[in-house]
Amino acid sequence: MAKIDLRSDTVTKPTDEMRRAMAEAEVGDDVYGEDPSINELQERAAALMGKEAGLLTASGTMSNLLATLSFCHHGDEILMGDQAHMFWNEGGG
Repeated sequence: MAKIDLRSDTVTKPTDEMRRAMAEAEVGDDVYGEDPSINELQERAAALMGKEAGLLTASGTMSNLLATLSFCHHGDEILMGDQAHMFWNEGGG
């Protein structure tokens, strides 16, 4: 059985085929809405959820914080249960 080390992307090496795919990939700056892969992913997610738009974030913590901030203003507080994921795993955002 082959051993696969998944500790980090720094311990793996891409194959020639992977390098070729990266070199040939259509890319753009996602900050300016120019990355076709990110745009397609966001559009597919929105369609899947029946929403007008989707947004890819860097982490689940960021996603939860953005969702919370869409309902709250700076300085507001939210109530959550003592077993809430945001309380235990995200330091309250």
